[in-house]
Amino acid sequence: MIPETRATDLRTFWTLTPEHIYAALHCGNSGLNSQDAELRLAQYGSNSDAQGKTDSLARAVFRRLLEPLSLILLAAGIVSVATGDAVGGSIIVAILAISVGLDTFQEGHAVKAAEALRQSVALKAEVKRSGAFCQIDVDKVVPGDILRIRAGDIIPADALVIESTAFTAGEAALTGEPYPVEKRPGVVTSASPGEASNALFRGAVAQTGEAIALAVNTGRATVFGAAASALAEAQAPSPFQRDLHEFGLVIARLTLALVVVVLAVRVVFGRPVLDSLMFAVALAVGLTPELLPMITTVTLSRGAIRMARRKVIVKRLASIHDLGSMTVLCTDKTGTLTSAEINLARSLNPSGADDPRASRLGAIAAQLGGDRGSLDAALTHCAENAAEGWTLSGRHAFDFSRRLGSVLAKGPEGLLLIVKGAPESVLPLCTMRRDGAVTSPLGSQQQSDVSAQIRTLAGDGLRCIAVASRPWSGTTHEIDVKDETELVFEGLCAFADSPKATAAAAIARLANAGIRLKILSGDAPVVVKRLAGLVGLRADTVLSGTDIVALSDDALAVQVQSVDAYGRLAPDQKSRIVKALQARGAIVGFLGDGINDAPGLKVADIGLSVDGATGVAQAAADMILLESDLGVVADGVEEGRRTFANILKYVRMGASSNFGNMLSMAVASIALPFLPMLPTQILLNNLLYDLSEIGIPFDGVRPEATARPQVWDIRGLIRFAAIMGPMSSLFDFLTFATLLLVFKATPAEFQTAWFLESMATQILVIFIIRTNGRPWRDFPNPALTASSLIALVVAMALPFTPAGRWFGFETPPPLMLAGIGLVVVAYLVSAELLKHVAITHIAARTDQRPRS
Repeated sequence: MIPETRATDLRTFWTLTPEHIYAALHCGNSGLNSQDAELRLAQYGSNSDAQGKTDSLARAVFRRLLEPLSLILLAAGIVSVATGDAVGGSIIVAILAISVGLDTFQEGHAVKAAEALRQSVALKAEVKRSGAFCQIDVDKVVPGDILRIRAGDIIPADALVIESTAFTAGEAALTGEPYPVEKRPGVVTSASPGEASNALFRGAVAQTGEAIALAVNTGRATVFGAAASALAEAQAPSPFQRDLHEFGLVIARLTLALVVVVLAVRVVFGRPVLDSLMFAVALAVGLTPELLPMITTVTLSRGAIRMARRKVIVKRLASIHDLGSMTVLCTDKTGTLTSAEINLARSLNPSGADDPRASRLGAIAAQLGGDRGSLDAALTHCAENAAEGWTLSGRHAFDFSRRLGSVLAKGPEGLLLIVKGAPESVLPLCTMRRDGAVTSPLGSQQQSDVSAQIRTLAGDGLRCIAVASRPWSGTTHEIDVKDETELVFEGLCAFADSPKATAAAAIARLANAGIRLKILSGDAPVVVKRLAGLVGLRADTVLSGTDIVALSDDALAVQVQSVDAYGRLAPDQKSRIVKALQARGAIVGFLGDGINDAPGLKVADIGLSVDGATGVAQAAADMILLESDLGVVADGVEEGRRTFANILKYVRMGASSNFGNMLSMAVASIALPFLPMLPTQILLNNLLYDLSEIGIPFDGVRPEATARPQVWDIRGLIRFAAIMGPMSSLFDFLTFATLLLVFKATPAEFQTAWFLESMATQILVIFIIRTNGRPWRDFPNPALTASSLIALVVAMALPFTPAGRWFGFETPPPLMLAGIGLVVVAYLVSAELLKHVAITHIAARTDQRPRS
């Protein structure tokens, strides 16, 4: 067995010497043999990621059945069957089964679709085993392996560079740094991975050159693995799930209280126990919005379909509502706000004025003998025909130790040596500076001016290279270091990772929708500040990862209220910021595509990733955008709010109709010598009313309903029910008095007439409270109109058919029906007049709630 060195001992391995790491890992620079590698694989584990926990089918169904509303329906169905009402009980259980089945199926289907989008980090790795390099599966790499990594390879483990030749790595997915990072042997004192020039990190991509490196950390011990391990953590319930659960508890308490009181009073008054129990069960079903799970699932499913048309894949249905309730969106910089493509921003002469000569010479060098890196690609893109008429006569490849390279080109200006590279490397080689068509001496003062200019450009988030040249004299030969002297400084080329053209407009659109944007980046704070200004965000203060470390959780919760831009953040610091925002009641969305974004995606209320993002980011996300654009997010927000508005319509209707009717039944069952409505009639009433609402998911939504973030307002819903429910009961009591005192109705006539009045008021009021405006100015969707009117026709006709006898109906006289009609009209007018008072307090809230 190999003596174990725990991963935490080598967490900042880049600050150690190779000798120290060789000793810690009990290995050498000759690599491992097969037996040693097998022992280490057993000891350290597979070089793979933590897998997110997924529920089995049975567990997913069981989780949904434990919701309060589901438990009420399940209990009511069982009691109905046990008391002999097999038909009613079967209907209740069938509704529950369909709702749970739809929700489980949709979520499972979305997870499978998202899983198909996940990308592998690396398939093969080249390691030295038994003295020779060979290809092995990436999950077989172990600490102590000697790796050989070439341009285009995905780095399979966190490793220390032993040798390198012009090697650069793209670490955008890890750190947010858009430029390739040079990697070379040496010791680094900084503990920040972003400054570890001697270390390679798993998941980064080799851009140029070749490197030999010592694998130090693998699997979950890597920077990549630490981010991926967030997937294995249990995810907290989403805002929608929390609020739906809370609403279910309120309904459960109300149902239990009403049922117990009615059952107890009826028994005390000497009414038959079995009849009282069946009536109490019917009351429980009537109070319960049993179609809420189905309406919610169907509405969210339709929302998922519409969002797919808007280039958004929904992995978790509840996240559609959460997106609509979002108040803060945290986003990475690279690839979301920016294009993740380096562009030439400015070409400057030695005096600092814009001049295309420096970029033209740089483009000639890039096209004839560049290293095909991102900076060369940007130079070539800005002047695609720059090298026309020029031929390559010699080349000195880019030297990463000297940080410059050169080409000897023959063209319209004769033989010309062109040198480009880091300003601090090129300027000391220059003795002259370009001054129009002539040259002038480049003294220390001029060099100081250029250095100040570079600092100014860096303050604007621009990265610079210097370009110099000199006419070649004598015969041509391979360029040597001694040739790169006495140069003429031609100027600077400044590069930027430019913001997307659509970013500023999308941010403004989100702001108008009540969503505040915050940039959480692994890039330098100065770069983040410049970008924030370009896209229209205030960034007077930019906090760095170092600043975050120094803040307590309480202090950070205060800072995040006013600071909108953060730079040089580690993955865990991004998740800390998200939690700090949540602590003050914000509903937080997180948009990211890199490995370093996975913890933030996991803890956010709504995680958004993009197609083409790392597999870890996609696995942690709730939604995947098929287009990396904030405009797509804004579209999704609008769709989420539309979806929730329709769910809220059903809840409003249930609050006004179910509660009022059941309250009336409870009072009447105690005051009257007979049941106001038979249990089977109550279940029929409830079933027809629910069927009338199946068109809700297709209904339109007024613009004001999608203008601001939306969350459940349980107090507002209770207040709505407390206003509209008792008003409904008042008209029920008016109906009772009319039937008994005016028409002297028999029990059967009473039950039939009230059934008709109840169905008419419940169904027709849908058209009134579905909208905040006047119903004749805001017509419903044809699907809702059809479902409501069909249910109304069935309800009105059924008592007059032979089937009505099965439910105990008796045809009322015409005058009694006319009286009932007048009551219905009076109720609808009153509901239209009173709804504005109730809806004012149920409208989606935009305030924030501290979380427990």
